[in-house]
Amino acid sequence: MPLRQAKTAAAVQAVHEVMDYAPVEIIDLRHFGAAELRPLLMEEARLWAQRMSWDYSGSAEMILRYLDSKILPGYTAVEDGRVVGYSFFVYEGSKGVVGDMFTSAQSNHGLGERLLNHVAETLQNSPGIHRIEAQLLLHDSGSTVAAFVRRGFRRFPRLFMSLPLRPVPGFRAPEIKGFSLRPWAEQDFQPGANVIMQAYAGHVDSEINDQYRSTAGSLRFLNNIVRFPGCGTFDPASSFTAIHTATRTMVGMLLCSRVREDVGHVTQVCLLPEYRNRGLARAMIAACLRSLLERKFTELSLTVTQANHNAVSLYERLGFHTRRIFDAFVWEG
Repeated sequence: MPLRQAKTAAAVQAVHEVMDYAPVEIIDLRHFGAAELRPLLMEEARLWAQRMSWDYSGSAEMILRYLDSKILPGYTAVEDGRVVGYSFFVYEGSKGVVGDMFTSAQSNHGLGERLLNHVAETLQNSPGIHRIEAQLLLHDSGSTVAAFVRRGFRRFPRLFMSLPLRPVPGFRAPEIKGFSLRPWAEQDFQPGANVIMQAYAGHVDSEINDQYRSTAGSLRFLNNIVRFPGCGTFDPASSFTAIHTATRTMVGMLLCSRVREDVGHVTQVCLLPEYRNRGLARAMIAACLRSLLERKFTELSLTVTQANHNAVSLYERLGFHTRRIFDAFVWEG
């Protein structure tokens, strides 16, 4: 084939490939309501169930209510009049938090990166915003890196780990002399916030979540996971505090939520540094498992930062396996 004909044929093929997809518009999320976004969020909920045994329907309904109130900032991707992707973020004082991003399986390749580019650019150019955090649990590690790293974000790989409860795990709770475990109680918020701040001082997780750096921030974190359904429904029966018997002070905690009727998820486990390596973490996990097994739960999951080698090693010894790896991103201006 002559060169000119070859170039013409290639150009025609490229046009056909482009025409396979309708143009995609990126539009302010607040122009849309629950009716337009519901099919997309139901598709997302199915993926949460498949990848993490997580019933996302409660979180999806909460997002849909916010959409109808027109107060949730973010962007939608619209193709041929149909919403095929969305992403939203929230402002927390001088910090922006990327809440979610999802695109339909039938959407254009690279659409998620476009949405995240818009979100990151908006947040970085918002007056008064000096820090941005993002943890997109649904997306595999590396799949969202381009939109963030090119804008100066730091990347922290994290593990989603899972422990099947059928058959029943075979480890025993260690003896913990001088300490006792009791269920989480309403009066534990303030001492719990103090424990979190001290437990994460200088820790990699305080780089990922700056709420851990202060008592006030840790208190907000506790309120979010105990009182709101963002990380499942808080399960007080499987949540415990570790108490130093002599002083009657809290030295650690394990908090668990229900993310499906038969699946628990550890939302927080921490100990004061001076009380580590005494079996307390193992004892709290054992107490949590005992409660879940009594109620016929089939799985327990948790997330942990990959660089937290001691914690990862402990969970692996207890039988947890890495089900997925995802990324956390942080930008500080």
